[in-house]
Parts: sequence; C-alpha cells; structure tokens
Amino acid sequence: MNFDLTEDEEMLKAVAERFVADRYDLDRRRQYLANAAGFSRENWILLGELGLIAAPFDSANGGLGIGPTGLATIFEALGRGLVVEPLAECAVLAGGLFETLASDALKANWMPDLIVGKKRLVLAHREHASRNNASRVETTARVNGRGVYLTGTKSLVPSGGTATAFLVSARVDGGVMEREGVAVFLVDARAAGLAITPWRLIDGTVAVSIKLDNVHVDQLSCLGGDCGAIERAQSRASLVSAAEALGIMERLFAETLEYLRTRQQFGTPLGKFQALQHRMVAQYAVIEQARALLDFAMMDGSAGAIDGARAFVADVSVSLGHEMIQMHGGMGVTDELSIGHGHKRLVMLSRWPDDADTALDRYAACYREGGGRRATSDNAS
Repeated sequence: MNFDLTEDEEMLKAVAERFVADRYDLDRRRQYLANAAGFSRENWILLGELGLIAAPFDSANGGLGIGPTGLATIFEALGRGLVVEPLAECAVLAGGLFETLASDALKANWMPDLIVGKKRLVLAHREHASRNNASRVETTARVNGRGVYLTGTKSLVPSGGTATAFLVSARVDGGVMEREGVAVFLVDARAAGLAITPWRLIDGTVAVSIKLDNVHVDQLSCLGGDCGAIERAQSRASLVSAAEALGIMERLFAETLEYLRTRQQFGTPLGKFQALQHRMVAQYAVIEQARALLDFAMMDGSAGAIDGARAFVADVSVSLGHEMIQMHGGMGVTDELSIGHGHKRLVMLSRWPDDADTALDRYAACYREGGGRRATSDNAS
C-alpha cells in the first residue's frame, strides 16, 4: 500500500498546517471557545476559502473529493493544532450524510454555501434513551397531506450552536428498537416548534439539545435514508476523529518530552530518571500502534477496520493524556498549558461519534459475521 500523498493532498496538508500556525495559540484558542458557537466564525469562513471544508465533498458537487488518506492527514494536522472548528462534525458527518441523501434540487440550493462556510449542517441523531444503540429512535415523523410533522427530543448535538439547519433522524414506521423505519429530515434551525438549548461539553465546545414539537417539514426536506446511511456517515467521521486524536497525542507527547528534558529535579533533568523514560517509551509505542491501525483502516477501507482503529485510539488516547498530565504534575491540568486542553479534547473524541466499547462491539460483530469485512456498501471509502 502506497501512503504517499497526492499533490492535492500535500497541498491541503500544508494549508492545514499554515492555518494552525497563523491562527492558533492557547490564548486565541480560549477566545474562540468563548464564542457563542464555541468556535470562530471568521476561522470557519477562512476554512471555506482555503478549501478545507470542501475537501470531503465529491467533486461533482463542488468539493475536492479528497479520499480517506488525505482527510486523515488533514485532521491529524488540525489535531496537532488543537483546532476547535467543527470540520468533522459538520463537513464530514453531517455534510457527507446530506450529500448522500439529498435530492439534486436540494443539493443545488445548499452545497455552494456549505462548501464555502456560509451555511452549516449538524446531525441530530442521539437521544437520551438510545445510549449506544444508534438504531433506537423515539422521535416520530407524522405524515399528512401538507407534509411531515416531527415530534421528539435529541439530547446531544455536538457543534449545534448557531447551526443553519439540523439533519434529524425520526421514525416513520416500526418499533422504537427496530433498524427499519428510520429516515432523515432537514430541519431549519428557525423552524416553528423547534426549541434549542445550548450547553458546553468537556472540551469547551458547544453542543445543543433540541426539542421538536410538531415541527413541519416539507416534502423536499424529507431526505429518506435509514440507520445504515447514518452509520456509514458515522464510520467516516470515526476515521477522521481517530486521526485528529492521533495528532493531539503527538503534540502532547512532544511537549511532555521537551518538558522532561528541561525541567530539573534534584539538579538532574527529569528525563534522566529511568522510571519516567520507561513510561514515555510505553506511550511512544502506543502512538506507533495507533498510527499503524489508522494506516490499515485507510488501506482496508472497511467499516470493520475503522471500528478497530477507532476502538483502540479512543481508549489509549485518554490514557496517554493522563500520563502526560502526570508527567507535568499539578501544572498539567491548568489552563496555561496545552496538555490540559488536549486531554479534554481527547476525552471528547473518545466518545464521539461513539465510545470505544461500542466501536469494539461493532468490530467484533463485523469479524464474526462477515469474515473480517462488512458488505462493500459499508466501506467508508
């Protein structure tokens, strides 16, 4: 497998790194998080101008059509920069699902503005009772001659603050636990009967819960789809989430290594103590394992391989964050160092779009039932 980047991928990697260098330090990151949306609107528009929002979208829809290897490279660079703009949540997950399900007429209305950052979509799928069962959907869609009316509550919508519209999953048929009978609907954030409650996640970004009370949706905004379509979009998001986590892990490790080389105890650099050396070597091995699994997931392209990488990275990234904090002592959790910022983001990524145990369960089921791969239609690439 050749992991060399194409010319376009190399260019976008350089663009992402330049964006981080020009726009990010800890003080500015804190300012971005303090905004009502949990990120910088100015940065979001800039990401659109730079082509990073367009990267995951198909070239037929005005995007750049960047594949898994290029996307992972971009998100690894953004992870190293501790970027807070919701590219994974909006462009990869919600944007990818919209691109798959929307009619040509709807895409013509939305795609140009989505790609340049003028509009923003988020997926509203998770409900309080669903836990880790993505098929459990209690929100209902009632159809009559004038359209569809949605009623229900979505408890966790990451990056939902100031979104233009929501992609809401709702049940059109069947029981609450059934995979069949679920469809996706495009709901304007200003729709009558829609109540939005913002709140902060552990990493400081803004999530919302939404309550739908007979919210009217016209026929054009009924995207259709099913739980399988949502899961495929989430699989792609899992890949870039793991890549972002890997970038954060690399940064935390590098900064801790430099700290151990310069911080002295009893007149000796901390890095000279053998016990700390062993602990750092163990974490270096973890980073290399994570990279190998991510490379395999990009090469294999199946949802099973992505679930395996996701399950590993989601678990070990949080442990690495704990270790790097311990190496810094009490300073590690302060707001003055990037260690604490990065660790909080790793905790968030370890649970989005789902947690390590859920990904591991899917990985095990996939290899039990499919001999190592899911059906071709489930491939993330």
